[in-house]
Amino acid sequence: MSEPDNPPRVIRFNVPTEVEAGVYANFVSLWHQPDSFVLDFSVFTAPPQLQTNDDEPPFLDLPARIVARVRIPPQQVFELMKALGTELSAWERESKPDAPLGD
Repeated sequence: MSEPDNPPRVIRFNVPTEVEAGVYANFVSLWHQPDSFVLDFSVFTAPPQLQTNDDEPPFLDLPARIVARVRIPPQQVFELMKALGTELSAWERESKPDAPLGD
């Protein structure tokens, strides 16, 4: 029996101990450069504060600290979007929330 031209790929993840627990983030900012998309995962560090200045209209200040910055190539964005959709659908089926998200 001959070997296939394109054998299946198996990715074996090795998670270093220092990142095994992950980090908590309650906000993500997304921006791009010509060769990558950047996701800045952040955590809010203080309650929102209304800021007033005579020269500018009032604004709500939301201090946050970036806990992880992830850069991915543009081609990977499509795979990430599909994977997020798949995982969100699975979570909705398993959790059975009262109302679908995004409505």
